[in-house]
Amino acid sequence: MTPLEDDPHLDAAAYALHALPPAEEAAFLNHLAGCEQCSGDVAGFQATTARLAAVETASVPPGLRARVLDAVSHTRQEQQREAGERGLPLKARGLRLALAASITAAVGLGGVAAWQHAQADDARARATQVREEAREAQDAITDVLTAPDATLHTGALSDGAAAVVVSRQKAEAVFTAHGLPALTGGKVYELWYAEPTGDLRAAGLLPGSGDRPARVLDGPLGDAVAVGITVEPPGGSPQPTTEPLGIVSLST
Repeated sequence: MTPLEDDPHLDAAAYALHALPPAEEAAFLNHLAGCEQCSGDVAGFQATTARLAAVETASVPPGLRARVLDAVSHTRQEQQREAGERGLPLKARGLRLALAASITAAVGLGGVAAWQHAQADDARARATQVREEAREAQDAITDVLTAPDATLHTGALSDGAAAVVVSRQKAEAVFTAHGLPALTGGKVYELWYAEPTGDLRAAGLLPGSGDRPARVLDGPLGDAVAVGITVEPPGGSPQPTTEPLGIVSLST
């Protein structure tokens, strides 16, 4: 063997990956006990291996293995990029190939980790936005409920009951109900302002989940004399397409 083949420092990476035969592993352990450099190398290799193992890998694209094997078959392995590598023993060349493969894997996994980090950032941003919108909606409801001129109006629904709190000073109204059944087919509940002329004006949508809803109606209150609720197709409708489930009069 050449001196390079006998160099125990070359076994640090293979030892960290548990890739040494038993005899070579025993010899390296004897060397490791007194080699500060190898102790540091092994610790670094083991930490890197642990980080890579903790990263969720992406699925392998179809045909990747075939393309890699084809590329290898057309590569002249006996040629070296540098003249200094021509005399390298098999063990050293193999170690370099193994390290190159590890670097390639690390780069790929790093891309996956970066993608996962970006996805987590997006999820946190969406969660923050949802919380902010919920807080703003609650503040808007509170403003109407605590208005000095707030008045409460109630009415029966085909299932349950509804209540509307009106503030003429703020020109706004808050609707809430209980007993609304859950809808199917993506249908929604739609609210309507009823004008003195009998015209109806869309005032917002409620999800068809059947939960107890509460929301500030869309648009200014104006001269509305009642608030109605109907079942409409997904996305709502410019005009009611079903009979009202109930109408709450806003007269005092």
